Amino acid sequence: PTCVARSRPQLNKQDTMDSMKQGWFTEFSEMWPGQAISIEVEKVLHDERSDFQHVIVADTKTYGRMLCLDGVIMLTERDEFAYQEMIGHLPMFSHPNPKKVLVIGGGDGGVLRELARHESVEELHICELDKMVIDVSRKYIPSTGVGFDDPRVHVHIMDGAEYMRQNQGTFDVIIVDSSDPIGPASTLFEKQFYENIRNALAPGGVVCTQGECMWLHLNLIGPMLEFCQELFDTAEYAYTTIPTYPSGQI
Repeated sequence: PTCVARSRPQLNKQDTMDSMKQGWFTEFSEMWPGQAISIEVEKVLHDERSDFQHVIVADTKTYGRMLCLDGVIMLTERDEFAYQEMIGHLPMFSHPNPKKVLVIGGGDGGVLRELARHESVEELHICELDKMVIDVSRKYIPSTGVGFDDPRVHVHIMDGAEYMRQNQGTFDVIIVDSSDPIGPASTLFEKQFYENIRNALAPGGVVCTQGECMWLHLNLIGPMLEFCQELFDTAEYAYTTIPTYPSGQI
């Protein structure tokens, strides 16, 4: 899924072709050195650069439709539910009566789809910086794009950090569906960003964020847990398994 400020290395058309050889898409990243995942592709449906990133949607042989941003797999139809359900329902069931919810990122709509299952919710706000992600998801991946159809959803095409600064003490639940901490997006994994989240929560509020992979990123997870335990009454690391994410766990 997507985030407040996309910051993966900028890829050009040749980079994409290098990742898509002989009908296979291969995902490389400095975040998981020495390993890669390859998915067999049957047809590329969308291949375009937005103002922020390179957006690809493709039909795969065994994982259904796939969304990639700057050469990194965001979701496939086969396994996306594992991530969406975990990051969505865990904080919602941790709150006694969540009425006002904010999603930062999540432009594919999958988290919204899960949040809309909760009848207590009165308002669902989403901040997504890249409108193209929303548009292609609604067009090509209706199984997640359906999340935008709920009448309680309010879409804000803007920086989620700025939106939180404008709406302090407001939300019962905040979900940060962020990208990996490369470049400017590394700020989404720093204490100051979590202080901003805390200030935007209503009393008794709950936050859930994408917390990376324990097989690859203990150097990130450890410090995050430490400062979150300083900022919040309770802070824990939870995970799910999902085959198309690095090392199959997040």
